[in-house]
Parts: sequence; structure tokens; C-alpha cells
Amino acid sequence: MAELTYRNAIARGIAQEMARDERVVFIGEDVGAAGGVFKTTVGLFEQFGPDRVRDTPISEQAIIGAIMGAAMNGLRPIGELMFSDFLAVTWDGVANQIAKTRYMTAGQVALPLVIRTANGGGTRFGGQHSQSLENWAMAVPGLKVVAPATPRDVVGLMAAAVRDDDPVVFFDHKKLYATKEDVPDGEIVDVLGKAVVRRPGSDVTIVALAAMVHVALEAAARLGEAGVSAEVIDVRSLVPLDTRTILESVTRTGRLFTVEENPRLCGWGAEVSSIAAEECLWDLDGPIVRITTPHLPLPSAANLEDLAIPSVERVVQTVLAHS
Repeated sequence: MAELTYRNAIARGIAQEMARDERVVFIGEDVGAAGGVFKTTVGLFEQFGPDRVRDTPISEQAIIGAIMGAAMNGLRPIGELMFSDFLAVTWDGVANQIAKTRYMTAGQVALPLVIRTANGGGTRFGGQHSQSLENWAMAVPGLKVVAPATPRDVVGLMAAAVRDDDPVVFFDHKKLYATKEDVPDGEIVDVLGKAVVRRPGSDVTIVALAAMVHVALEAAARLGEAGVSAEVIDVRSLVPLDTRTILESVTRTGRLFTVEENPRLCGWGAEVSSIAAEECLWDLDGPIVRITTPHLPLPSAANLEDLAIPSVERVVQTVLAHS
């Protein structure tokens, strides 16, 4: 077991799968000799060579088209989009082609590919490079959607994504790159669609994703000091979604809070809230509460960005106000 940063876990997860299966190839802008714009792919070019780790032109549409064609012809490609915001210029390829090909060919053509991209705010990149866009991908039938919160989960969920026969959009979070934890040696493989209870509790359920998991955990610790026992669930995968773990928790605690970095309108927590309201309404002791980013572009100014994105203090105060 060794301490690994979230940033280095990305390279380890990709390397694990490339070493296991020669069909796995990796392409993107500056992912080769440069090691990635965020230094998340350092060492892959040297280990696997230019045939399997390829730099591309500055064209997200070209990257998406290339991995779609590669997957249709027997490879299992990973394509990196430098920022998740750039999904916007690829949406026809992602939403109309990649997401629907397996269905429209009655399963004759599978697209076992991964779109890996840097997601989320908190790093002062402004409105066009800071969005949290998991809900965009979640809304498209045919795509699986993953957003890990820890280095260990980066490795395990990357393996699950690469081995899946459906297209997976893999959102790693920019603000987490420097975070660290001890990660076991050897192969790590997770299962898509399995949430994790990061902190057990009995009074309220807090459901979070990616960077917001850490916000929720810190908030839960402070709530504990105030006499509120908060259970924190790390969703990890939005599609497929582990409703069982969430609903079992809500049934026990009677209270549900979601902590979302998505803008409020149509965020992933709205779907979780809807499911909870349908499935365990009579177990709820109060209204479901969503703690979100407002429905606005993220500002560049540090104080305004911090105000927009859910904070530990906002989570604590919201839970206390509704408990």
C-alpha cells in the first residue's frame, strides 16, 4: 500500500488497464510526452509508447470521432477532453452518435469507450472552464456516468469504466488532484452503480458526489459536535445509480439532503430526491432539501466562486435549520 494523489491515481488507473489489455489506447491533447495539462497522465507515454498514447490536435470533436471509430473496430479507447466544459462542442458525437449506436444497431455494434474529463469548480478558471456537468451526461440515454471522490476510487472506477461494453463518461474533479490517501497495491476493480457509505449516521442522510463528498464529510463531523448524527453517502456513479443504498439510509434516518456542485436547475440531486419521494415518502420526517450551486455561470473571483459552490458552513447551517 502506498500514498497516492488523486492526480497520480488517474495515471495508475489508466496504466493498469493498458497493461492488462493491449486493446486499450489513450488519446487527447498533450496527454503524451507532456503528461497532461494537469499532469494526470505522467509516465504513460514512456511506458506504452506513441502507438497507444497519442497526442491529438486541439479538436475535441476529432477526439470523440476517433475514439468512436476505434471502439467500433475492436479497440477499447480512452479519450481525454481537457475540460468537461468542452463536451459542449462534442455533443452531437457524444449524445447522438456514441450514446445511441449500440441501441440503434440492436447490439451489433458496441462502443466500449471512456470519455475522461476534468470537471468542476473551485480552481478559479471562470464560467467556461469550471462547470460541473455530470447532469448533462446523466440526461442522455445510453451513457454511463462516473465521478470518483478518492484516489482509490479513481483507480477502481477507471477499471470498471474501461471494461464496460457501454460508453462511460468519467468525470475527475480538478480540485481533488492534490488530495491523497493510501491506495492498496495490485489490481483494483470496482463495480459501476455501487455507492459507498463514507460515514455512518442515524439522524440525517447526506448524499454527495466527487468534491462535495469531502465537503459533506467535514460538515458531518461538525454536525456531530452539534448532536446531529449524519450519514454521508458517496454516490460515485450516477448511471447506473445505486438507489438501494440511498433509500435504505433515508428509510432509517427519515431525512435526506443532497449536496450538489451542479447548478440547481435539473441537477442530479433532483432525480435522487424524486426517487426518494416516490419510494419512501412515508418514512420521511421532513422535506427533502437540496444544497446546490445557484443557477448561474461560476464567477472567476475567488470570494464569489466560494460563495456559489456549496461550502461546509452552508451544509451545516442548512441541515441544522431543517433538523
